[in-house]
Amino acid sequence: MADGLELEPQARCGLVLAGEDGAALGQRARAVEALGFDSLWVGDHVAFHVAIPDPLTVLAFAAATTQSVTLGTAVYLLPLRHPTLTAKSTATLDRLSGGRLVLGVGVGGEFPPEFDAVGVPVRERGTRTDEAIPLLRRLWREARVAHQGRHFRFGPVALEPKPAQPEGPPIWVGGRAPVAIRRAGRLGDGYISHMASIEHYRTNLAAIARHAREGGRDGLRFGTAAFLFTALDTSFESAHRRAAALLGRLYARPFEDAARRYCLLGRAADCLEQMRGFGAAGARHFILAPLSDPDAFAEQVAAEILPEVPGLGS
Repeated sequence: MADGLELEPQARCGLVLAGEDGAALGQRARAVEALGFDSLWVGDHVAFHVAIPDPLTVLAFAAATTQSVTLGTAVYLLPLRHPTLTAKSTATLDRLSGGRLVLGVGVGGEFPPEFDAVGVPVRERGTRTDEAIPLLRRLWREARVAHQGRHFRFGPVALEPKPAQPEGPPIWVGGRAPVAIRRAGRLGDGYISHMASIEHYRTNLAAIARHAREGGRDGLRFGTAAFLFTALDTSFESAHRRAAALLGRLYARPFEDAARRYCLLGRAADCLEQMRGFGAAGARHFILAPLSDPDAFAEQVAAEILPEVPGLGS
């Protein structure tokens, strides 16, 4: 596992919040909280193959209809926005929600037209993210901030109001590439996997711990999440067919092999067995993205999976 990182002792489980209709979205958020899920998560694209609402707006809507669930982005494409605007929006959301925000960030790049749409060169997405993460923390914490960097120059400016969390929302870094793993260890408060097998997860977390030690962050308290597309069905085969078809449409490419390798598929007991593997590899927060009716999915997971989740981190 990840020697040198302080992980949460108990596993938790959240759900990706889907929907574009306000009434349905609010009802779904309340129901998920009532069912006992620990968190609600929203993905992000400015433009994509399918419709994706703005994540901070969705989470603000969910914050107003819930009381205690953690609210997270999985993940927010940080290089598409100026860090001062991101800091302002997220500070406001954290304050209005009573300190419930986790800011999961990533670099994107799989859909270059959205970078063109906002005037950001796609080749700069990594360096912009590396520069922006420390800036977010400074803008959340410091009274006045001035910065002269490679991509961003401003200040001194004061950002008010500050977030409810004194240090600001935790920043969990998502991604698969080695540079993303290094970013998580050097700059992140946590890690969100994407399309990772159990063995990849274990290897990535060990690398994150190494980068944290090399960066003088040994003993870092660190959040570990596994983002998992999930298809519950009566058999692995039927769940696999559904997952491959839906994800193939979402990402506009064949997904048969990737669905088999990276998704939770089959009966609830089958999915739990896979989740135990991720827990043994160091995952402490499961982010389930349903590949079926989200309301029926939430009810089945609450009945058949959630009771077992706390023990998955032991």
